[in-house]
Amino acid sequence: MSDGPWRPADAPRVPGGARLVSPAAERNGPPLQAALSERLGATGRALEIASGSGQHSARFAAAFAGWWWQPTDVSDEALASIAAWCDGLPNVAPPQRLDLLAPDGAAPPASPVDLVFCANLLHIAPWPVVPALMRLAAAALTPGGRLMVYGPFEVDGEALAPSNVAFDASLRSRDERWGLRQLGAVQAEATAAGLRWVERVPMPAHNQLLVFDRF
Repeated sequence: MSDGPWRPADAPRVPGGARLVSPAAERNGPPLQAALSERLGATGRALEIASGSGQHSARFAAAFAGWWWQPTDVSDEALASIAAWCDGLPNVAPPQRLDLLAPDGAAPPASPVDLVFCANLLHIAPWPVVPALMRLAAAALTPGGRLMVYGPFEVDGEALAPSNVAFDASLRSRDERWGLRQLGAVQAEATAAGLRWVERVPMPAHNQLLVFDRF
């Protein structure tokens, strides 16, 4: 079954601190780390969109010591949790507020990055977040830099797993703007923004890691 939608209000706190715990991040962290390790160089700069609890930020920054990691989120509670999880990690910048649907668009970082990473966002956000993410990635990435997007997707010509059919229905019942995104539609928005399709990496629990680059 795919990872469920995560919101700070849904997550238990670690006693005595600001850290939130996302069960999905606990589950998908190890396979995502393995996939990243096969696709990242020894050094680089990463911008993480919708970092949520901060568990991914802390895990990846600790695993890839040569990478500088910039976590972001739109929620005050998430920003506090990210800071708590990443406390003491020298290669993690203070978390920054970033709203992909800001009226003037989300501003790219002052310095270009080699990776834009986003996990479990597109299916729990309105569709305009998809083109906004692509535009931000195209503006933020260095030539040859990569956008990696993790989550469940519908793929033309492939049967959707029963668990994902149920998951999609559940999402749409909670918010009509939510739901699994069509891979082809996501690819089209990436192309329109100036990104190039690289690969689709199957992940556990019927999830995918989509990889694009800036050329």
